[in-house]
Amino acid sequence: RALLWLGPVYLAGYLGLSGSWVLLALALWLCWGHNRQGKRDRLNAAFALLEDEREAVCRGLAARHLPAWVHFPDVERVEWLNKVLVQAWPYFGTIMEKTFKEVLEPKIRAKNVHLKTCTFTKIHFGEKCPRINGIKVYTKEIGRRQVTLDLQICYIGDCEIHMDISKFNLGVKGVQLYGTLRVILEPLLSDAPFVGAVTLFFMQRPHLEINWAGMSNLLDVPGINVMSDSLIQDFIAARLVLPNRITVPLKKNINIAHLRFPIPQGVIRVHLLEAENLVQKDSFLGAIRGKSDPYALLRVGTVQYRSKTVSRDLNPIWNETFEFVVHELPGQDLEVDLYDEDPDKDDFMGSLLIGLVDVMNDRTVDEWFPLSKTTSGHLHLKLEWLSLVNNQEKLHEDKKGLSTAILIVYLDSAFNLPKNHFEYSNGECGAKKIKNNKYLKKMEREPSSFVLLTVGNKTQKSKTCNFSKDPTWGQAFTFFVHSAHSQSLHVEIKDKERDSALGTSVVCLSHLLEDPNMTLDQRFQLDHSSSDSFIKMKLVLRALSVEEPDPQRVKTGVNASKQGPVHVMEKGGNQRKFVSPPEDSKVPPVSKDSSAVESLTKKDSGEDLDTKHSSAPVPSETVAGPDGTEHKQNPEHCPPSVPHSGAAAVPALPVVQELRLAPSVTSLGSLPSSCFELSSSNLDIHNGTEMPLGEIQLTVRYASIRQSLVVLVNGCRNLVPSSNRGVDPYVRIYLLPDRRWTSRKKTSVKKKTLNPQYDEKFEFFESLENVKKRTLDIAVKNSRPFISQEKKELGKVRIDLSQEDLIKGFAQW
Repeated sequence: RALLWLGPVYLAGYLGLSGSWVLLALALWLCWGHNRQGKRDRLNAAFALLEDEREAVCRGLAARHLPAWVHFPDVERVEWLNKVLVQAWPYFGTIMEKTFKEVLEPKIRAKNVHLKTCTFTKIHFGEKCPRINGIKVYTKEIGRRQVTLDLQICYIGDCEIHMDISKFNLGVKGVQLYGTLRVILEPLLSDAPFVGAVTLFFMQRPHLEINWAGMSNLLDVPGINVMSDSLIQDFIAARLVLPNRITVPLKKNINIAHLRFPIPQGVIRVHLLEAENLVQKDSFLGAIRGKSDPYALLRVGTVQYRSKTVSRDLNPIWNETFEFVVHELPGQDLEVDLYDEDPDKDDFMGSLLIGLVDVMNDRTVDEWFPLSKTTSGHLHLKLEWLSLVNNQEKLHEDKKGLSTAILIVYLDSAFNLPKNHFEYSNGECGAKKIKNNKYLKKMEREPSSFVLLTVGNKTQKSKTCNFSKDPTWGQAFTFFVHSAHSQSLHVEIKDKERDSALGTSVVCLSHLLEDPNMTLDQRFQLDHSSSDSFIKMKLVLRALSVEEPDPQRVKTGVNASKQGPVHVMEKGGNQRKFVSPPEDSKVPPVSKDSSAVESLTKKDSGEDLDTKHSSAPVPSETVAGPDGTEHKQNPEHCPPSVPHSGAAAVPALPVVQELRLAPSVTSLGSLPSSCFELSSSNLDIHNGTEMPLGEIQLTVRYASIRQSLVVLVNGCRNLVPSSNRGVDPYVRIYLLPDRRWTSRKKTSVKKKTLNPQYDEKFEFFESLENVKKRTLDIAVKNSRPFISQEKKELGKVRIDLSQEDLIKGFAQW
């Protein structure tokens, strides 16, 4: 074995080759071995999870291996179905082995002369069968005649397939596949089989990893492995990833065309405006931090756009607009990734995931979004939901150059295509003498045709149908239209092998406007082809319209974050009036940070009041704070424990949903949703009267778009000093029962003040169901020296989130 290892080295020296060739070969061998070992490790880890899920989860495997139901409570386990798959898997493997031998092998041999010796020598699908880690069923968000299921597919297979081609052995030994498969049962019928058809497709590109065997191991060589994996991914995406679908009819004589190619749900228009406080990625000599060159990648499904790069700026301004076609809701999301452009490898700067269902409901969202997977940074986006309407009045030309309509092309089939471009010239049959008999024999074969569709400056290509004069493509394409009255659809059918045109057609979009439904479904005569050559297409034109949002609906976007007057119930009556916040409360205006928190005081229209009261003056009086300074306060906002001159006690205000007072020592019983923890050292006694420890203003709401609990710490007032030298307060937040130091949220420290203003926002990324089981633990603390004897905790409050309407949110002192 040692001689075999040293043989190539000796041979290189004997031939006088440079030592760099040996180093290059060694590097390639090490990279190949690293890739192979990594695949084996990932496969073994996946097998461990498959064998004993409980032990693997407790051992803390990578998060991507965990079943979906661990993270999402609305995803259900279907162990009964997995048990059925385990029992049926050997019989399925037998059927697939027969299919490979009798169907697939002859098709491969017919593809090419060099593949005539293709033979499957071993076909074994192994003992490991696919699993469904979770299933989510949609019934309320869709029509009554369909059922939509999202299946979390996981296949960690020990399959082994080998085939010989001209004495070369190629094979696969182990496959991993993860992805979300959507299954649509539509239409539901009143007679057997009760479902008309089944539609299958992946929402996103599935993760696929193949462990090669035999000569196929060369595909793991660095550089080649990336290309081979991308080719396989593209092959799957072209057939199984949205907007591509597979529709299987279950009942005879049912039209499945509208199931295979449904009209999209709408269009999302994304205005990428600016960002701020991005992390610094560039450095000089590894120590001096510089600025970054940020750009954004925006993605919906398989469509991705890249913004321009802003050089050396941590607060870039893009002002770019992108448009995406949304095919499935719920299910599709807007993904935004920020990167720092570098000559070698671009650095990741943060990401953002926005659910498009909420954007569709809000119609327009203009908001600053905090970036995830990074330490700092916000992104300013304006999102517009454009509905597809059958209204020609909406087809006015946009002077800003934005799209006003969408063209949907259902490419069906073609008939009587010529064999080559010499067979027909300008519609007339003409003879062509070919001296080369071999080339003549090649030209006599049926054409392998594909179609190029062009609208404006965008061209899309169909799949290739091999060796057929009557090809059937069965594909759908979408184009954005800026001016339906002047633009046209250009169709060109080409032969793949000879790259020659077999026929063309031009359809003016103005012809669609003559139809009341803006639809054409017919055969179109091909130019520069035979007189009986046609192409069958269905063209659908729809106008893009931004509809007004429902005023009755509670906003989830930026429109809900507008500050408004606070509703307060007057004692002794049912009439409501608007009361402005006290002057020293310093309610922050709608800014870049606070705009991400949704409105907390909006009510239904049935509770809206006359806005003329909003500017009415509110009586106030001056009271002395614990620090001896005077503060102008609204009596209705004043804690009931504060004594007033000339009055023995202040009547307790009724607890209403619109306004909740901050808890004090004497108001514990009036606020069941809060728990105020005090120790004996937290109380200052003045003449036998308990004084409050101050107040903290919080804004709390669950952001459904971000799937997170947003806590905005606005500020504190009337804090009790713990020493003569003053206090340096900061706020600490836990989401109980999680008391880990890593999950702690903490504001900045404000020096020497009893009325600090923070305006800082924190997010806890949890599902709404989990958040409702949690409690917010908020403490105001004094940043003191390490060996100081001063009191550290200035006050503490707990909020039981199960008692709160987190979707609407609340603002409270």
